[in-house]
Amino acid sequence: MSDTLSAGQALGNHLYKEVKHKILESLRTGEWKPGEVIPSEKKLGERFAVSIGTVRKAVDELSAENVLIRQQGRGTFVASHGRGKYFFSFFHIVRQDGLREFPSVELIDFARGQADPAAAAALDIHPGDKVWRYTNLLSLQDQAVILDEITVPVELFPRLSERVLRERRSTVYQLYQEHAGVNVIRTRERVRATRADGARARLLRVPVGHPLLLVVRIARSFKERAVELRHSYVNTDRHEYAVDLLGDEA
Repeated sequence: MSDTLSAGQALGNHLYKEVKHKILESLRTGEWKPGEVIPSEKKLGERFAVSIGTVRKAVDELSAENVLIRQQGRGTFVASHGRGKYFFSFFHIVRQDGLREFPSVELIDFARGQADPAAAAALDIHPGDKVWRYTNLLSLQDQAVILDEITVPVELFPRLSERVLRERRSTVYQLYQEHAGVNVIRTRERVRATRADGARARLLRVPVGHPLLLVVRIARSFKERAVELRHSYVNTDRHEYAVDLLGDEA
């Protein structure tokens, strides 16, 4: 009997993973766009010829991964990177008393260049491939707190420009969605201590050598495609890095 149960569990896991993959493919191809509601679990079950329970398990997992967002009484939506609660799934700097707030952003510079070996490795491209590099200064309560140095492949963002960045109406990740059809669904970050050099000290208005937190992020889209390399230099005099982990991540 245990063998029968194991076989059934394996089949169930295979089915919901397959449904999850098919939903992701529909998102990748743009069938359901950011901010749009996806079909009901009943309709998805009919479409994929599986039970509602199998669909629900796939949707639950995609919701936990911030790809989909459930709204009680309204349905399940494709995550959109606007200035809502979803923003704080990717913005982890808070005031030391726990206050979370939206930063004001100033574009410092923008240029086209070639990927060095480190950036190429992070973005899964070749050294020398064309990249855009731009720098944003983020302020919280009128205090410069974060300096973001960002690198993205030109191949993914062929129409990106300084004007597009300056005139964007919302977050950078929403710009990626709307301007290039690139949907950031997960990030991996590594954190270490560093000190401010002359240029970064000037922008963050701290002394040269001032302690900073360096957060190195690789953002990924569907099929684990690396779409952005970001180095964030954070002044932690009044702010800190904070993330909420699920119980099974300990």
